[in-house]
Amino acid sequence: MTLQELQRLHLFEPLNNDQLARIQSTLRERHCRAGEPLFSQGDPAPHFFLVKSGAMKLYLLSRDGDEKVVEVIQSGQLFAEAVMFMDERRYPVNASALSDTHLVIFDTECFLQLLGESPDLALKLLGGLSRRMHGLLSQIDELTLHNATYRLVSYLLAQAHSQAGQVRLSIPKQVIASRLSMKPETLSRILARLRERGLLEVQGETLVLLNESGLRRVLE
Repeated sequence: MTLQELQRLHLFEPLNNDQLARIQSTLRERHCRAGEPLFSQGDPAPHFFLVKSGAMKLYLLSRDGDEKVVEVIQSGQLFAEAVMFMDERRYPVNASALSDTHLVIFDTECFLQLLGESPDLALKLLGGLSRRMHGLLSQIDELTLHNATYRLVSYLLAQAHSQAGQVRLSIPKQVIASRLSMKPETLSRILARLRERGLLEVQGETLVLLNESGLRRVLE
């Protein structure tokens, strides 16, 4: 990765070129096949990651072996970076590749050393993390206070924002359902209702949003 590519990542925005070069000197890359595990809950966490292409699934397992998807990490997103600030640096979830995935691996100790050397950098980082936390709290509010239709429509509109009104279902429906805290059959029923109302149509693995203003009214 170039220094410019690194600085476009939210975690590295406050870094100068010398600091970015130190990060660059320690990174490495890895290819994961679809279904390949990256780490397990409780493993030591010496690294955090960027999905360069593909998608990763972060999930928990119940005592009965049921899987709860916590988050789907897609191209351009960092994950596991918050673990470096935990008292016990261990991964709190499991991670595996949803599809063939190319990862960039960052060294936690290198980044923490930079923070220790520059209190100003640490303050800038805290400001950025605070803004992201507000965004995550909004997501939690959405999951807990709104019904399944609201969650699905909100997800579809967000996904379609940069895709000309289309959502390609590259992620399995059961993964999307788990991410939105609903059962796969619930997701299918909601999609059927939205299709019957003329708000969207299914074209193979692509959802075409026919009436975005109508979908937004669902959120009101």
